Amino acid sequence: MSATTTTRKSGASAKAPRGENRKGRRAGWWLPYALLAPAVIFELVIHVIPMVTGIWMSFLKLTKMFISNWGNAPVTGLKNYQIALDFNSAVGSGLLKSFLITAAFTILVVGISWGLGMAAAVALQKSFFGRGFFRTLFLIPYALPMYAGVIAWKFMLQKDNGAINHFFFDNLGLPGDRPFWLIGNNAFWAVVIVAIWRMWPFAFLMLMAGLQSIPNDVYEASAVDGAKPLRQWSAITLPMLRPVNMVLLLVMFLWTFNDFNTPFVLFGGSNPPAGDLISFHIYNASFLTWNFGSGAAMSVLLLLFLLVVSGIYLLIMNRRKDRA
Repeated sequence: MSATTTTRKSGASAKAPRGENRKGRRAGWWLPYALLAPAVIFELVIHVIPMVTGIWMSFLKLTKMFISNWGNAPVTGLKNYQIALDFNSAVGSGLLKSFLITAAFTILVVGISWGLGMAAAVALQKSFFGRGFFRTLFLIPYALPMYAGVIAWKFMLQKDNGAINHFFFDNLGLPGDRPFWLIGNNAFWAVVIVAIWRMWPFAFLMLMAGLQSIPNDVYEASAVDGAKPLRQWSAITLPMLRPVNMVLLLVMFLWTFNDFNTPFVLFGGSNPPAGDLISFHIYNASFLTWNFGSGAAMSVLLLLFLLVVSGIYLLIMNRRKDRA
């Protein structure tokens, strides 16, 4: 009898705990993977596979002669990259000029957008009558559909019937001729203004959310010690917003440097040299000359540049965070 009892006890102890199968897996272990599967599949289809295809295209002489059958396109190796990086050639010099224009465009848009967003967020940090109205008003450019907003700016920047020239020359009576905003050197400033108008509400939204996490007691204690608003901003607001700013500036940099929609809608198919942003330049290099291999090589170079800059930026920010 005791032997039978011992056998039953040992058999019971050998069984898996409740909720687990014989392999040690709990019931429903597959559910997280099933929930993640659609996102992984869409990520592969939308991002990974096109990216790998673009990298493969950059090693081919994929012109209009082979567009109907990519498999017959001859392999050129690194020749497309050599042409893109040969700054003495027309292709390379055009890419370099576009890169420099995009760098200046990015610095201005990110810097001014962040400054406007920070100023608006700090101004609306304290509660007062009408604060909700101003918050909603400032977010309108971000909530407005991108194409609708840029098309509205395109009409306003027209030479003869545009609202900008009408305001300055008809209402204010400025002397001189009405400028062309969408051609010539003014095209650069036109695309900068429109990009800032679209970008700064996003910076305002992120910074406003970050300011909500700073307790008012810190500001009140610093005010008792005699700290002025500017001192509070530099000693309290900026340090406590460092995690938000670290992510915000990186996202704004990537979005702005890759901006294609703004110049495409603003200028149409023929972008002026002053507004030749690099994403638009690569698009024209691919679809106007039908040299998709060269355009793919330029895209890969842009991807590598953004990865390197992002990696260096994150490394520097993390080191500063560890030192702090």
